[in-house]
Amino acid sequence: MISYVKTLIQKIKSSEKGQGMVEYALIIAFVAAIAIFALGDGGLGGAVSGAFENASTMIDEANNVAEGISGGN
Repeated sequence: MISYVKTLIQKIKSSEKGQGMVEYALIIAFVAAIAIFALGDGGLGGAVSGAFENASTMIDEANNVAEGISGGN
């Protein structure tokens, strides 16, 4: 009976299924953290939002200048 328990413990220790699942979970957590940072206000999402706001402001200003030149027609 003791030899059976020792053999069972050795099989559990040598099993790599749990290790593979932990590695996949760590990879998924890492990718999720990068995505949260990139799309959040402090990352790429904020930069893209700021660029679109600047472009919108420039278009509005150009439109106002064009209306002033054409007399508002």
